[in-house]
Amino acid sequence: MRVAHCVGLLAFIGLSACNLGRDRDITLHDLRTNSGKPEEFAIVPAKPLEQPENYTALPAPTPGGANRTDQTPLKDAVAVLGGNPNRVDPGAGVPAADTAIISRASRFGRDGSIRESLAAEDLAFRKRRSLFTWSIIPRDEYYIAYRRQALDPYLWLERYRAAGARTPAAPPE
Repeated sequence: MRVAHCVGLLAFIGLSACNLGRDRDITLHDLRTNSGKPEEFAIVPAKPLEQPENYTALPAPTPGGANRTDQTPLKDAVAVLGGNPNRVDPGAGVPAADTAIISRASRFGRDGSIRESLAAEDLAFRKRRSLFTWSIIPRDEYYIAYRRQALDPYLWLERYRAAGARTPAAPPE
């Protein structure tokens, strides 16, 4: 009887291991609400409809693209604070006022594909860390996975102060 149990257990483990590489949740953040209530932040109202001044000047529709009534919270915040919301567009490029700081920051060279390589490395890290994160009760695994990469702010505050660096904005413990 024990041999049959062991064979059954090994067969179950072998079958469950077949799905390890596919469709695995590697987000590490568990943002699900288990309360059964609707999520109030998931509802995003659209901007009010506006009648255009000239119907012939309307742009051609772009399926899957941006809509004139879509929310743009970043642009709206920049406009409310007095900035130019067009500078927030990802395709706008580097503003002329920022070229000096970018050239200073990249004086020792820069890698143009750093975002892609970091994204690939982080994806591999999350895949490795999410192998054994199953539990009966869902929990947020993000801070557990990245705890070795987190800095202790008060330790570094003391190190900077010991080295003589001024830290006037640091709050006391």
